[in-house]
Amino acid sequence: MKALLVYPTFPPTFWSFAYALPFVRKRAALPPLGLLTVAAMLPAAWPKRLVDLNVEPLKEEDLAWADLVFIGAMAVQRRSAEEVIARGHRAGKRVVCGGPLFTVEPESFPQADHLVLGEAEATLPPFLEDLARGEPQRVYRPEGFPPLERTPVPAWDLIDLRRYATLSIQFSRGCPFSCDFCNVTALFGHRPRQKSAAQVLAELDELVRRGWRGPVFFVDDNLIGNRASLRSALLPALIAWRRGKKGLPFNTEVSIDLADDPELMALMVQAGFNTVFVGIETPADESLRECRKTQNRRDLLASVKSMQRAGLQVQGGFIVGFDSDPLSIFQKQIDFIQRSGIVTAMVGLLQAPPGTRLFERLKAENRLLGRLSGDNTDGSTNILPRMGLEALLEGYRSILRHIYSPRGYYRRVLTFLREYRDAAGVEAPLDLQRFLAFFRSLVRLGVLGRERFHYWRLLAWTVLRRPRLFPLAMTLAIQGYHFRKVCEPLLKPAAPAPRRPRGIDPLRLRASDR
Repeated sequence: MKALLVYPTFPPTFWSFAYALPFVRKRAALPPLGLLTVAAMLPAAWPKRLVDLNVEPLKEEDLAWADLVFIGAMAVQRRSAEEVIARGHRAGKRVVCGGPLFTVEPESFPQADHLVLGEAEATLPPFLEDLARGEPQRVYRPEGFPPLERTPVPAWDLIDLRRYATLSIQFSRGCPFSCDFCNVTALFGHRPRQKSAAQVLAELDELVRRGWRGPVFFVDDNLIGNRASLRSALLPALIAWRRGKKGLPFNTEVSIDLADDPELMALMVQAGFNTVFVGIETPADESLRECRKTQNRRDLLASVKSMQRAGLQVQGGFIVGFDSDPLSIFQKQIDFIQRSGIVTAMVGLLQAPPGTRLFERLKAENRLLGRLSGDNTDGSTNILPRMGLEALLEGYRSILRHIYSPRGYYRRVLTFLREYRDAAGVEAPLDLQRFLAFFRSLVRLGVLGRERFHYWRLLAWTVLRRPRLFPLAMTLAIQGYHFRKVCEPLLKPAAPAPRRPRGIDPLRLRASDR
């Protein structure tokens, strides 16, 4: 049985880094880790191909070659996934669909031949058994959450690693928290499950064996969900494994309460972690109470600074559109983001994923607008916000206009670099494309870009004050170009322009555009 695994395209979003990738001559930010893992779980005797549409087209000869077409996707990949299903059927192939998009909304895909839902460790084996008997069912649903001890090393041989800016790995699934808007616990449960340290090291060894020395993203939704296992098993193993090795900086996602544990932060930095993504969401306490993000009801600014001083760059997720949000929330978000030095501030509109408490509440209140887009940068939402959709969109644009203007963005970079303590000194080796990326940025940002004054100021400041952080400063400058390009369609002037919500200072917003 010939298996063709297809990964649908991502639209340009904050996470895609689509406009930054050409500087380093990469095609995609991350590989399709889920499909690579599924490929490793398929029968060894099956010939396999993987086509990542973010780096190469799907050819008719690939479809003609295949017996089965496997698709794995997230909500933001919906349109591309539907096109792949249609192409598979036109080629006369049986199409098997899985991943978060299909697990959350199986009823939206009657065209799929088979839906293998939930985690593949639970539902792929029975599908393969039924297929071997010639009696495959259409839908396979998981019962409970499977252990991860038998999850295989991803089939990295199916892709060209050189096309990706970062590779990925997974240690755990699940999260102990209960945020109202998040479907992670619906997909993976409240009780974090982990691979063994030996499994993680085997995956890292395979990447090193294949010549990878660049960044590695631990894709866990909350790496510190089970601190005891992380502290006693994984981090000591990573520290020992890293001795004598160069490169392979790690980044991951954590909850804000990591800041309460200086020892754990120090261990993470020693193990090679230098960046963490944190769901900050909002500085408004009432909105945090509303969405049950209790772990964030604290001095958020102090927590961010603690992590930066420990040697961790903090990337942040932010949300506007909670029922409790006042019209002043937009200026509050701007002020917090700028003061925190969170350079990568990914601000999105509140959306209600199916399977969450928020979805069920708004459904009962008749406040759902349709399907989830999964894209937090397209200016869309599937809810009717209490403040009104027009006011929400206008305020949202005001945030993006400020924080990703050259002046606002580069000021935030300097705020971060003044605070950050690069304790680990772990960074990707300087290869040819990273070296050339600097010169490309000199032209694109330093000569042609409207941010050129701020770019040269950052370059000079870093050389004089924090020369060791020069590669990081240039990376952040290039990423800023991406963020501005992503925001451009949303910030195009609308006619007629809606009235500015109360609570936003028009003088400050105009100043930010310079």
